[in-house]
Formats: sequence, C-alpha cells, structure tokens
Amino acid sequence: MQYHEGFLISRHSRDIGDQTEITLWLQTADGPAKLIITGEKPVFFVNEPQSNEAASLLASASIPFTQRTLPLTDFAHRNVVGFYFDTIQAANRASRLLQTEEVDALESDVRLADRYLMERFICGGITFAGNVTRKQGFSEFRNVKLKASEYSTMLSRVSLDIECSEKGVLYSIGLDSPMDSRVIMVGETPVDAAKYPWIQWVDSELALLKALNQWFATFDPDVVVGWSVIDFDFRLLMKRAAFNQIDLRLGRGFEKAHWRDSSNSRQGFITLPGRVVIDGIDALKTATYSFRSWSLESVSREMFGEGKAIDNPYDRMDSINRMYRDDKPALAKYNLQDCVLVNRIFDTTHLMEFLIQRTRLTGIELDRIGGSVAAFTNLYMPRLHRAGYVAPSLASENWIASPGGYVMDSKPGLYDSVLVLDFKSLYPSIIRTFLIDPLGLIEGLKHAEESVPGFRGGVFHREKHFLPELIQNLWKARDEAKGQGEKAFSQAIKIIMNSFYGVLGSSGCRFFDHRLASSITMRGHEIMKMTRELIEAKGYEVIYGDTDSTFVSLGRRYENDEADAVGNALVDHINAWWTEHLTDTYQLDSALEIEYETHYQKFLMPTIRGQDTGSKKRYAGLVDKHGEKRMVYKGLETVRTDWTPLAQEFQQTLYQKVFDGEAIDDYVREVVENTLQGNNNQKLIYRKRLRRKLSDYEKNVPPHVKAARKADEVNKKLGRSLQYQHGGWIEYVITVNGPEPLEALESPYDYQHYVDKQLKPIADGILPFIGKNFDELSMPQLGLF
Repeated sequence: MQYHEGFLISRHSRDIGDQTEITLWLQTADGPAKLIITGEKPVFFVNEPQSNEAASLLASASIPFTQRTLPLTDFAHRNVVGFYFDTIQAANRASRLLQTEEVDALESDVRLADRYLMERFICGGITFAGNVTRKQGFSEFRNVKLKASEYSTMLSRVSLDIECSEKGVLYSIGLDSPMDSRVIMVGETPVDAAKYPWIQWVDSELALLKALNQWFATFDPDVVVGWSVIDFDFRLLMKRAAFNQIDLRLGRGFEKAHWRDSSNSRQGFITLPGRVVIDGIDALKTATYSFRSWSLESVSREMFGEGKAIDNPYDRMDSINRMYRDDKPALAKYNLQDCVLVNRIFDTTHLMEFLIQRTRLTGIELDRIGGSVAAFTNLYMPRLHRAGYVAPSLASENWIASPGGYVMDSKPGLYDSVLVLDFKSLYPSIIRTFLIDPLGLIEGLKHAEESVPGFRGGVFHREKHFLPELIQNLWKARDEAKGQGEKAFSQAIKIIMNSFYGVLGSSGCRFFDHRLASSITMRGHEIMKMTRELIEAKGYEVIYGDTDSTFVSLGRRYENDEADAVGNALVDHINAWWTEHLTDTYQLDSALEIEYETHYQKFLMPTIRGQDTGSKKRYAGLVDKHGEKRMVYKGLETVRTDWTPLAQEFQQTLYQKVFDGEAIDDYVREVVENTLQGNNNQKLIYRKRLRRKLSDYEKNVPPHVKAARKADEVNKKLGRSLQYQHGGWIEYVITVNGPEPLEALESPYDYQHYVDKQLKPIADGILPFIGKNFDELSMPQLGLF
C-alpha cells in the first residue's frame, strides 16, 4: 500500500444512510486529495450512576445505541459508560434528550471529524494510504489509513470581491491570484475591449455566475480570501444564484457551495468542498492585529498609504452606479483593486503562513475565528483520555471570577531615566513553574500533602499533568522559530501560549475552574509584589507595575550605557533570587525570567484627569538609541481613535518639546490661536464607529449618532442610498448647532469646543509637571488681557 502526505484544508462529517461519513480535503504534492472515512461512531460519556437512567431514556425514545463500560472516569472520579451511535443525527437527538432530563452527556458537543483527528494527534499534516480513484482535478481515497505527520505546504489563493447595485443585483466579480487576475463584468463587449484584456464581458447576471463557476473549475484555488467576504460577498452570491435558479458550484469536483446562517442570523457560514474561505478582518484579529478602523480603505491606507480609488467617498453607491452606467472599465479597475489590496494585506502580514502554522500547532481549522478554546481542547483532550479521564461539560452555573492581572498604583510625575523590566511570558511561565493544569488539579486534590500549593484551594500534582510540558515544548519551538527568523510561526506560538491562561479563566471552556485561573493570576500578583521589594531593596523606586511589567525610576538622568548596566544587574539579581527561592521553598525549577526591556530617558506618568491620583495603563516615554529618538505612548489620546487629529498632533508635538526641554509657551498659544481662527479645520474631524443600527440608539444619543442621523436625512432628501442605518463609520465635526456630518455640513464650527475638549485636557496632562498652566498660556488669545 502506497503512503502519501498532505496538508489538511477542510473537514466535514455527515450521515449517509445509516452510517457516518467523514470527508477530509488535503493538498498534496500530487494535487488535491479527498479522503472518505465511513462508519465512525459518534460517542459521548455518562457517569456510571446515571448510565442506567440514560439507557432507559434512550430506549423509551427509540434511539438506537450501544453502550460500553470504559476504563475512564470523570473529574469526580466516577467510572463512565460510553454511549455509541451509528449516526450523527441519533447522537444529537440522544444528547438533547438527556440534557432535558438533566443527565450529563460528557463530550457530546465534540464534532465527529474533530474527535477523529484529535484522537490521532493530527494537526494539519497527514500521512495516509487507501484505495484511490482518479477524479477530474483530484484523487479520491477510500478505506483510508492515516496518521499525523509534519508535512506542510503553501496553499494557492484567490482574492474575491463583488460589485452590485443597492438592491444587490450583481455588476461584476473581481478575482486576483497568481494564477489569473480578472474582472467578470456584466455588459456589452465594448469596441475597445482589447484595451482591457483582464475584463471578461458577459451579457447577464446568470452568465456572470456561470463564468464564476467555470473560473473555479479552471484555476482550482485552495483558499478564497476577501474583506467581509463571507457575510457580504458570498451571502449575496448565494442569494443571486438562488434568484437565477443556478447552483454555485465553487467546490472541488464542481461540488455545490453550501450556506448556513448562525442561530442569530447575523453571521453566516459558507462551505466550498475542498476549499476554505478566509475573511481578512477575522484573520487579522485572530493574529492580534489592531487598526483604527477595519474598513479596507482604512487598513490599506494605514499599511500602504494607498486606499480605494473612488471619486465620492461619502456615497460610494452613487459612484458605483455611475461607473456601471457610464464607465464600466473604471468600475472593473475599482473592483480589481479591492482584490489586489486584500492580497497585499495577506502577503505583507504573512497571514496565510500564520494560519497554516496555527493549524500545525493545534489542529484547528484554517478558517477558525479566534479558536483559543478549540485549540486548547484539541491539544489537551486526547492526552486526558490517555490518562484515564473524560473531559467535563461546560459549567454554566456557580461560575466564580478570578482576579485579573496585577496593576499597582502609579506615582505620577515627569521622570528622568525610567527602566522597564518585563517578565517573559509571565502566565505561561507560572503554569510551567507551578505545574498548573486541569488534570494536575484533580490528581493534586487526591494527594494534597504532596502537591504544589496554588490559590483558593487549588493544589497541583507534581507528576500528573500535561499543560506545563505543552507550554515548554511550545516555548522551545518559539525560540527556534525566532532564531530562524520565522516570524509567522513565532507569532502563532506566542498567541497560543498566551491564550492558555485566558482559556482556563473563561467560562466558555470546559476545563474552566476558578482554582486554575486564580492560581495563575494570584501567583502573578505575588511575583510582581516580591519583585518590587527586591528592586526597592537595591535603592531604586518602583513607580508603576502592570501585569508583567515593572517601571523603575533611577532617580536621576542616566546615559544609556549606565542605565543598561543597572537594568542588567537588576535582571540577574531578580532571576537568581527566584531560582533560589522556588528551589528552597517549593522544590520547583523556576521558569520565571525577567528581562530588561527599555530605558526611557524621559518618562511621564500622568494623573487621572481632574484628580491627583496617578493613572493606570497610561503613560508616555522617550527612547533615545544611537541618537534616534522615539516617542512611546500607551493609552493616551494620540493612540485612541475617538480623539481628533488636532488633539493627537498637539499631544505628540507638546510632549516631544517638553521631553526635549524646549520652550512650549509660544507653541501652545499658536495652536489655540490657529484653532480659534479656523486654520485647523481639516484637523477637527471626529471619526467614530456606529456599532448598532441607528434605530437602536434611543436614550442618551451620542454625538456621532446625531451626526449619522443628519447625514441620512440629507441622503434621503437627495434620493441617495442611506449610509448609516445598519452601522458603519461616521466622520463629523462639532458646530455651534451641535454635531454635523462632514458630508452635509451646514453650520459654523464650534472652535471653543475644540479648545476646551481637545486641547486643554491634553495640556493639563503634562503642563503642571513643568509648572505651566494651559488657561494662562491661552488667555491672551481669548482676549482676556
């Protein structure tokens, strides 16, 4: 039997007649492969005291099953019985029935394909063999044998985007990939069509959909990407296909696309057999990217300084309609540009590499949004089974919150030479060091006197655990990835490692237990407080601490070399102390490692606005390395999206001048004067997101909602499409008559608002530390002298 290797693209399971069928699509060196596994039995577990009741209920409901006593126990140390079913439908009926009768069907929510893969420790790469049949464009394997492998590959990709009328009638579909780049456009072939070889002209919407089917059959991509590509593009494509009475056959082997709405119908799911669809916004968020706005226009401009080419940004629908009517090649160019921008974003951020590596590490699907809980479950559950336990069900009741990260009270002031010392991956290192683990907790409670103490009653077995080793292996892999310059792999590992605490502290995870999460965070509090004492015993002042970072004032200005020497000496001392302390007190090896992160030559810890108390998670600092100065802002107005460009520019320049010791009086007066005289109008624009429908805002209507309502009133009068009824981003200014949208501005600006609400709060955050007062500096320009 010949063995092959492939990388998992998608997985699905369903019932075929009276048995199950699991379909795995892989990409191999010989092209796509479809693996079909039949006859796998869905299973869940019931503790032995409830098993007779469960069997009686299922028999009364005429749900066929078999049961078997297993060498497994639940977390209460009760033996469990496995209930097996021939079909997914029968298993689902059974679990719903037992749930209504308050019989706990453990692991009944684990999908058949997921269980099949995780129990074989398959994470992306697969070695397989079976009876093969050659099909058009792929190979189909049955009677499959498979196991995990390290195989990986790059996947082919197309970026898809549609343009349509306000009623959803399709105008064009853009497709951009290394294999082929084109726009399929509805319209008469123009006489100069040769000028646009990348436009494929079709005579109707039906022909457009047929051409899309043919494109996928011809170029056969593994991955489809786009911007809101599922809930906008594919949702509409499926609707228009139904209207035109045609199947969208975009799957491999010309298989049909399948659409499913979520329970709240706000989010849909698209299945293209043999392919995977990935939304750029979701993928970037999963990889922990953050942008001021998630519109394609905004992300593109932030990344490349280039946005979407359209002549009317306040009524794109009007512009699209005009181009479709008068200049279809221009619309095609606009359509294709969106596709190209999405591909550039994926390339620049290495998103596909990141998602592939995430699958290789955890086994979760390429298109899984977030997925921290699923990743933990995939890695942990099969190991738990081999230790003789089944996983618990979600604890919907008696949920106890755990303390958050340690945040000390800050000491406000303007400082010379502040060092930042960071614990490297503090929570993962606490898990490693103190052996914090779901199985370790259950076993530790049986042998408390021999276990490692935690918090809130948690104790952890010194030998029976999995999570510390999992983190240790990930940690080692990350160090190797960083050493080899594999940024996507390193980032994937970092996100997964850091998610483990969040998973254990989440009621959405079946392994949640407040003793686990509390033993991590409260140990973190203890470590941070002790570290502060160690630093202050050396004669330095700790002015702030946040989760894993400690800010140390050296008391005077230090040159970089001097500061580095102090920082490195503190690191050596702290790490050595923890190593000795943990060995002597707990007989544990320390994985705690504090690092010297930054030397701020100037540092501002502001007060809470309007108070004398120091703020938290807000500061600014000046780093000067080899003569290159860099300002760092945390939590201040300049990094927040709800402040105007005027406020952000004012803060950046003012802080820079103060940190550099420059005079600031004339600058403050000049900014105030220019604002009052109308010279800064282009910087007075607020930009804010409408997170709900306009009609949902009833009480305490905020300014951006008032502006959006005025904008749509104007749109309605002009016969244009309403822009803001279902959310979106609104740009507006504050006028003497209140907030007004930028695209329908009628009243004069309220300049005093911007002085009082944008400039003054920023100035008051720093000027008192240098003996200055904003009201006094701005007073001459207000005509008060």
